[in-house]
Amino acid sequence: MAQDMTLLWGSGSPPCWRVMIALEEKNLQGYNQKLLSFEKMEHKSQEVLDMNARGQLPSFKHGDVIVNDSYAACFYLESQFKSEGNKLIPDSPAEQALMYQRMFEGLSFYEKLNAVIYYNWFVPEEERHDSALKRNKEALATELKLWEGYLQKLGSGSHLAGPSFSLADVTVFPTVATLFRFGVSAELYPKLGEYYALLKDRPSIKASWPPHWLENPKGQDTLKDV
Repeated sequence: MAQDMTLLWGSGSPPCWRVMIALEEKNLQGYNQKLLSFEKMEHKSQEVLDMNARGQLPSFKHGDVIVNDSYAACFYLESQFKSEGNKLIPDSPAEQALMYQRMFEGLSFYEKLNAVIYYNWFVPEEERHDSALKRNKEALATELKLWEGYLQKLGSGSHLAGPSFSLADVTVFPTVATLFRFGVSAELYPKLGEYYALLKDRPSIKASWPPHWLENPKGQDTLKDV
């Protein structure tokens, strides 16, 4: 089953990590995988372009089916392998609704994170302004406070859509982990810190932890003042 799957991925990429967590949760270990380097621009290689015309990672293939968007791949895996591993879409309509809401809010969360940590990467030097970076940090801080409120309302020990681990956690946890990797303070955002601590040792997450994070656990301090 998993032998018919191929994943091209990059270490530390939340979209790649989403798919890897979903594969682990569905007990689909043993798939073909290849770790590529963003720094070496390997995501623009012909191997990737043959699967993903955007030249982006992840690039995922199951048999003759190609699903490159990370959210789409997660939905696909849950749909195709409902009886395998852990169920990732809750039965309760209320939990389902909250799961979908948090999943798609998670995309905005991820974009606001990227706007800060990759500011110098995406914005040409001559166009960079301290005021623009400050605005991006303020937008991210507002987003963090929203998620603090969401978790506060659900109560201690909750996942993003309720008591059960779901696709909301699969897709949003990599963003949360990246926040703490880049220096967000758990003292300032205790509910996010509690959520991070709740899930960081989950087997699917540990098994797919970015390898370069394991090699250098210290991380960075880009977000220490957010």
